[in-house]
Amino acid sequence: MKTLAQILAFSLMVVGGYSWFSNSIPQLRAEPPSEESVSLEGMTMESFVALGQTIFEGKGTCPLCHNAVGHRAPLLVEAGSDGPPVAARAPSRLADGRYHGTASKPEEYLRESMVSPSAFVVEGFGKPGTGDSVSPMPDVSAGSIKLSPVEIDAVIAYMQSAAGVDITVPLPTEAVETAESAPADEGAVKDMGALAEKYECKLCHIVPGVDMAGEAPDMGPDLNGLKRYAKGAPDKLPLREYLRLSIVEPNRHVAQGFEPDTMPPDFADRMRVSELDLAVESLARAAEGGK
Repeated sequence: MKTLAQILAFSLMVVGGYSWFSNSIPQLRAEPPSEESVSLEGMTMESFVALGQTIFEGKGTCPLCHNAVGHRAPLLVEAGSDGPPVAARAPSRLADGRYHGTASKPEEYLRESMVSPSAFVVEGFGKPGTGDSVSPMPDVSAGSIKLSPVEIDAVIAYMQSAAGVDITVPLPTEAVETAESAPADEGAVKDMGALAEKYECKLCHIVPGVDMAGEAPDMGPDLNGLKRYAKGAPDKLPLREYLRLSIVEPNRHVAQGFEPDTMPPDFADRMRVSELDLAVESLARAAEGGK
């Protein structure tokens, strides 16, 4: 009887250990996330603003750069050293002598700042060497972000609401342009270039083996130095394990000279397992000199 109890206790301990271990591993989606539907029926300005906030913080990836931690880009929906929220600043931007866009109204300026961000670059936030004439921000209506006109309007409504100014964008009337018509996920990407585009790695990092189109982003570490970063990490993990954890738990290894909470923490939810494996192996091989 005593032996049976000992066996049972040991079995429960083993099962518990395996459960703890499996739950401690970041879980990645094997399938793409489903698209959220946005119904226009009964849409109010309040719900349109809420949609804008969701897009701003999610698909639009705005807080990735526009945050108070690294201060790599001007704040947009809160006041700070840059001044009041951007929707309240819009009239003064239009009157600034350095503005060379085509907008004549604050709403138009906000829209232009999202699709043609170099029309006005806030002093100190331009690409290095351009004299603040070229913005590092991408066109959010193209590339991997690709917001629809209605999604852009929703973000503008959110920024105007956050600034406490009149919301001037109209409520959407055409369902075809809403988020529910976003293209379906075409499956896992198969090469590092496509992955760096899909997950916007090129906005912050120089990615080895990927065409950077002449860009040299410095918001995140140059990924050509990964072997050095791994060796300098306190836990001295093997390179591939270091890379995997740095992607799914970005605050676990923050390279010297960079701020925590800059890299999105949700790649374990957004990436497929095969995509994470692709990133880890591609970056590891580059760090090892292609061996």
